Amino acid sequence: MESRSNVSKAWIQSLIDNFIAESPLNTLNNRAADPAWDSALVGFASGVDPIWQLYKEVVGAFHWTPWEVYHQNCPAEPTGPEGLTVVSWVLPQREMVRKANRRARKYPAQAWARVRVYGEEFNAALRNHVNQSLTAVGHAAVAPMLAPNWTIIKSQRFSYASCWSERHAAHAAGLGTFGLCDGLITARGKAMRAGSVVAKLSMEPTPRPYADHHAYCLYFADGTCGKCMDRCPVGAITAAGHDKETCRQHLVASRKYVKKTYRFTGYGCGLCQVGVPCEAGIPVRAAREAYEKGDLPPPPPPLA
Repeated sequence: MESRSNVSKAWIQSLIDNFIAESPLNTLNNRAADPAWDSALVGFASGVDPIWQLYKEVVGAFHWTPWEVYHQNCPAEPTGPEGLTVVSWVLPQREMVRKANRRARKYPAQAWARVRVYGEEFNAALRNHVNQSLTAVGHAAVAPMLAPNWTIIKSQRFSYASCWSERHAAHAAGLGTFGLCDGLITARGKAMRAGSVVAKLSMEPTPRPYADHHAYCLYFADGTCGKCMDRCPVGAITAAGHDKETCRQHLVASRKYVKKTYRFTGYGCGLCQVGVPCEAGIPVRAAREAYEKGDLPPPPPPLA
């Protein structure tokens, strides 16, 4: 077991990589016993990053800061925001899963629906694994999505939202920016799932190689693309953005299709995440080159 002083970014990356490689929970639960995931991108954000306050202003006052969720769930190990690090990861969809879902026109391919259920079950187990591993070496931690007080809130502005968003945590940790469909575009593309843990841990944050939260989306970069609009089977994505309620209703309808067609209880869609330029990488050339070179934009002005 590692000592507290030996916990590093490399140690956490290995912790996640080894769990992906070795856990029997990493499965699609199909006849071929295919794994749900094969790799992860990992980033780190500081508990004092101004972006958490920005989320409260843009998403809603209900969106937790790292300190709020930590303080509520780890009262025996108090610390201030400066003593916290958010460990965030992205699980890119495997090529076989993306390829299958590219052919879909209304409801998800079987592999995609399996990832949505069994792959996310693994993601929950990964949250627990990172949480427990850090706690075991002296760093109290909480996985916000697994916290008993995590909830979905009805939002006047966004239809509904949650008190902790994995995509927003990943954005804060330098792992990607948002597209027209609200998906997070990462260096491995938009077809992915994300997870995070908040830990009593002092670690250098991952630099964000973007200043604009839409920097990786072609539609926002130069007005081209919009392929996710064409891919959406129910017209939930338009130039005005993502209609979350229409999208949700389609996901509900997909449950019946998945059960009847694939013979298991699941759901999903993800059509807007595949068959698009941002499926497996950053399509905006300048943003991609900045990421690859490690060029950082000037810091944003301080919040008023």
